[in-house]
Amino acid sequence: MAGAIVPAIRIQREDFDVAAEIAGLTAGRADIGAVVTFSGLCRDEQGALSALELEHYPGMAEAEIGRIAAQALERWPLQGLTVIHRHGKIAPGENIVLVVAASSHRQAAFEAANFLMDYLKSRAPFWKKEHRADGSEGGWVEAKEADDRAADRWKKQRE
Repeated sequence: MAGAIVPAIRIQREDFDVAAEIAGLTAGRADIGAVVTFSGLCRDEQGALSALELEHYPGMAEAEIGRIAAQALERWPLQGLTVIHRHGKIAPGENIVLVVAASSHRQAAFEAANFLMDYLKSRAPFWKKEHRADGSEGGWVEAKEADDRAADRWKKQRE
């Protein structure tokens, strides 16, 4: 049945409405018993960030997210899947990413959403640059080892 599900994947500059995305995925679907969402926001832990600028390679980013989504559809019995990732300048508190996983049962939806976020965080081709509130030049955000470890655990579960 996974072959019948086509994930909705969008990379966009504009914001998204979480409730509208859930409603669009579940409309008229009596077979969906669980919807798990993850929405990632731009955070400013130290009060020094004015924006985070996200860059990507158009086409490459969508293809990589599509590959990750296809793996999720192979691993879990999902009824629907939406992945949205924003690019451009994003202010603290604004949406960056949304994953919506729908399934008949909660466990599959939870695991698929978690899997997708672990891989998006560590493997999706996005680059982040900080823009500081004081006008000084911010740097490019380096990848974190913890994100790589989180993604690697899914490989171990598969073996």
